[in-house]
Amino acid sequence: MASDPTRPSALSLDAEAISPSETATATFGMGCFWGPDARFGAMPGVVRTRVGYAGGDDTDPSYYSLGDHTEVVQVAYDPEKRSYEDLLDVFWENHSPFSAPHKRQYRGIVLAHNGEQREAATASQAALEDRTGKAVQTEIESLDGFYPAEAYHQKYELRSTPVVSDELESLYGPAFVESTVAARLNGFVAGHGDEERRRAVLADVDLSPAALSEVRRRL
Repeated sequence: MASDPTRPSALSLDAEAISPSETATATFGMGCFWGPDARFGAMPGVVRTRVGYAGGDDTDPSYYSLGDHTEVVQVAYDPEKRSYEDLLDVFWENHSPFSAPHKRQYRGIVLAHNGEQREAATASQAALEDRTGKAVQTEIESLDGFYPAEAYHQKYELRSTPVVSDELESLYGPAFVESTVAARLNGFVAGHGDEERRRAVLADVDLSPAALSEVRRRL
């Protein structure tokens, strides 16, 4: 299909994106999933993020019928630029590992995709206990399944700036959630990412002046 010269190229917005076959994936529960989605999305080397439900046995959970599942963030990252251990560091620093959750929905949990991830998570948990002298309550389990959350939960911080999210959704359509730029901007408007990084991304993003102005206002 021929491109529309009057429409910004969606591909131009995703200069950092690589194909799913080249990424690795991590899944964490860290309380409400909106915050972790933004925090990880702002990180260089993270390619895509999405939120959902995992860790339970009930089939087809939803936000209002969660069953025994937990809110989680799933992070696709470039292993050439970002290690799983880097993500674990962010995970441990940004939830309460020494206290049991009030609700299973918000528990801290590592959902390992393979034995390597499970070993790394277990080692990092032991190191945290050695360093602090405290018993970690966060759980480590194997991921058995992931159920994407409803659209209104995806890139929640960015959706609170609708002039930007609406424009991106018009460019990407259903692929909006998987967009690297949506992940970055979702993180930036939530206050994550350093100033140099924000400037570099915004200089490359092909959005309307109104959308860019709104992002800068949020920053």
